Amino acid sequence: MIFTLCLFLCFCGVTLGQDVLSQTEVTTETGSCSPDMCKFLKEFEAMKAKQEAVETNLKQTESQVLVLKQKGEALETKLKETESQVLVLKQKEALKVVFSAGILGNAAIGPFKTPTTLIYTRIITNLGNAYNQNTGIFVAPVRGMYYFTFFYRAGGEHKVRLVLMKNNEYVVESSDHKTLNDGADNGGNAAFMELQQGDQVYVQLYPDTHVFGGSHTTTFSGFLLHQD
Repeated sequence: MIFTLCLFLCFCGVTLGQDVLSQTEVTTETGSCSPDMCKFLKEFEAMKAKQEAVETNLKQTESQVLVLKQKGEALETKLKETESQVLVLKQKEALKVVFSAGILGNAAIGPFKTPTTLIYTRIITNLGNAYNQNTGIFVAPVRGMYYFTFFYRAGGEHKVRLVLMKNNEYVVESSDHKTLNDGADNGGNAAFMELQQGDQVYVQLYPDTHVFGGSHTTTFSGFLLHQD
């Protein structure tokens, strides 16, 4: 009797376990869950969605940072180009070289025993400060093509001979011989010169000749045509 009762109880337990297992499998297959598990799954899904949103925002921020960086690089490049243009403009401004000067006084200059550089002390204009009124010498500030002129007034009773010089080299001259019937002589000459930076240009009075000092008649001028 007792054995029969135990056998019955075991049979009922196995049957009940199969029913519970079957219900659990069905519940899992149909997507149902316990309240705690459902709450956990919902919270997990919400956290996952927030993480995805953060990652999306992060990618957008990285894209914006990249765009700003590219704009910054473009602005920096444009700034450098602008600085270069400003530098070029300053250089062009510095390359304006023009001068004109005359000899003060109305007395004769010369004759001398040796070649003498004329000093034109009255500055009419000296843009670029390439002409030195203390020495009478023009010093080329840059390599380029220049144009020079000189004019004089002299008495007819004396010989006159002026020479345009470049670094102790003869370039062009203007001269007149002595006459008894001519009260005054006027003359001049001009030349284009290709100069290197530092070349010197000046006007020399030859020995035993003379000119009149006159800031409006005895002059020396020049200017830069273009830089090489």
